[in-house]
Amino acid sequence: MSQLTVYPESNPAEPELVAREGGQIADALAAVGVVFRRWPAEQTLAPDAGAEEIAAAYRTEIDRLLEEGGYQTWDVIGLHPSHPDKAALRQKFLEEHTHSEDEVRFFVDGQGLFTLHIRDRVYEVLCEQGDLISVPAGTPHWFDMGPNPHFKVIRVFDNQEGWVAKFTGSSIAQAFPRLDN
Repeated sequence: MSQLTVYPESNPAEPELVAREGGQIADALAAVGVVFRRWPAEQTLAPDAGAEEIAAAYRTEIDRLLEEGGYQTWDVIGLHPSHPDKAALRQKFLEEHTHSEDEVRFFVDGQGLFTLHIRDRVYEVLCEQGDLISVPAGTPHWFDMGPNPHFKVIRVFDNQEGWVAKFTGSSIAQAFPRLDN
C-alpha cells in the first residue's frame, strides 16, 4: 500500500504525518509542489515482461504523460530480486541529490521509496503499482529500491542527460528509514 510519511528534518524518529489514502497523499505533496496520482495499472504482464511489452500495454498512459508535461522521451526500467548488480544499483541513488529536470515515474509493478527533502521537512513516499510521482527539478531527494528490488517503472524526460544526479553532499539520507523489502 502506498504511503506518505512526513518528518521534521531534525527528527527521523517522530513522524508528523502518516497517510495511506491516495487523496491525502496527493494533497500533502501538492502543497509542496510534488505531483502524486493513482492511475490504473491493471494490464496483465508476464513476470519477465520487457520494455517493449510494457510500453505497448501502457501506451495511453505514456502518451498522456508526454502531452501533459511537454516531455520529449520516455523509457521503461525494471529490476528484480535476483539481479546480480542489485546492491550496487541500490547504492547509486541512496544519497541526497537533485536533477535539472523533473523526475517523473509511473509504477506499473512493484515498489520504490522516494524521500524528498523540502525546506525543513522530509517526505517519504512509498510508491507502488499504479502510483505516479513527479518530483520537480531541483528538489533534493533520494531513492531506495530496497535490498530485494522489484519494480517496473515508466520514466519520462525532457532530455535524458538532464536526469544526471547532482549530489548535494548532505548526509541527511543516512538518518532516515530505508526500504526493507
